[in-house]
Amino acid sequence: MAELDVSFSPDLQGTAPTPRFADLVRVFTRIGLLSFGGPAGQIALMHRELVEERHWVAEEDYLHALNFCHLLPGPEAQQLATWIGWRLHGWQGGLAAGLLFVIPGAAIILALSVLYALAANLGWVAALFLGVKAAVLAVVVQALLRIAGRALDTGVKKALAAAAFVGLFLLDLPFPLIVLGAGVIGMVIARTRPDLLALKPGKGSGELPARPWRKTILSVLVWGTIWAAPMVLIAATLGRGHVLWEIGAFFSQLAIVTFGGAYAVLAYMAQEAVQGFGWLQPGEMADGLGLAETTPGPLILVTQFVGYLAAFRAPEPFSPLMAGFLGALLTTWVTFAPCFLWIFALAPWIDRMGRAVWLKGGLAAVTAAVVGVIANLTAWFALHVLFARVGEVEAGPLRLSWPELASFDWRAGLLAALAFALAFGAKWSVLRLLAVCAAGGLLLGQLA
Repeated sequence: MAELDVSFSPDLQGTAPTPRFADLVRVFTRIGLLSFGGPAGQIALMHRELVEERHWVAEEDYLHALNFCHLLPGPEAQQLATWIGWRLHGWQGGLAAGLLFVIPGAAIILALSVLYALAANLGWVAALFLGVKAAVLAVVVQALLRIAGRALDTGVKKALAAAAFVGLFLLDLPFPLIVLGAGVIGMVIARTRPDLLALKPGKGSGELPARPWRKTILSVLVWGTIWAAPMVLIAATLGRGHVLWEIGAFFSQLAIVTFGGAYAVLAYMAQEAVQGFGWLQPGEMADGLGLAETTPGPLILVTQFVGYLAAFRAPEPFSPLMAGFLGALLTTWVTFAPCFLWIFALAPWIDRMGRAVWLKGGLAAVTAAVVGVIANLTAWFALHVLFARVGEVEAGPLRLSWPELASFDWRAGLLAALAFALAFGAKWSVLRLLAVCAAGGLLLGQLA
């Protein structure tokens, strides 16, 4: 995940010549195929391709837009790509850049989801994914430590992170409530004691541009209609009790509260997909994340894996394969249509939003709370990777997940130790780590 910076540059005045639309399509096709490494790697790739090598976007403009995208829910790297396309060729460029950033990874995840669903009961597949889960556990812990080191630079932020963890892990509070509550607290603090959130005064100066209400309203109407269109069709043909309606409604809600990147929402998504809807088994969420880690595109594409399995396992009136395809397509649609809405509706307001101290405060508090959310995800993954059976202990308002110690999986423990040694000691990349741990899982599966 890219480091959060809530400072803003004063204006956008890039002087580079506008590339041809065909060149934009060609370059973003290349970026979409090579965008491994999560948001940080994807943002660095776009910077090299678009700022350093081709000079399509000025350095100042690029950083300005990146900071703006951090204010929005959803995958910041994909939104940054959409903004760059919009800046260069209007809505056509934004649509092309945003789609090309997603389509290669989405196609690969879809193919892998099909194979996973068909081969899930094979012993060698289970052994392979045991190693993948161990590697994912190390990757998630790395993300937790990296984000905590950047985000928790004041006592108030540390307190917000701790409160978020307690609220999720011990009190079972809804994830949206955690995000919204932290945001409100941050807005209040920003108006009274901004120093408690380490906020810096905005750098903007001079006269603000006119309020672009017409463009914003038109974008909201158009993209709101696009976002809602499949849900209207499902309600009219299959009804609101069908699994496709549940998938669309759930991931539409998720698209609104995905501040902090994919890791931040995985715990909430896993909780609802496993315990709320019964779409997946606990360990399958880690399998999906492992697939998303090894493919190009936004990490949030793991939602497509969930949508595919959910529909595949409740296919009526379709075949399982067709239902899975529709579930994956719907999930991707309602996950990324909002991203285009945010960019096309709010990009014209970028300078005004950059000077809103209350907005910076809300975002800083949400970012701190996200650390607690990821800590909850880490604990959830660790329990379900290392133990075959995990129950719940209730005491008043407290609900604590607790493993059956006798169900400890020594193979998972051994692979997790290997993953942590390679990730933290040898500093291996995610792809190498996943490959070695997957091979280790296959080997131990033969011995068991």
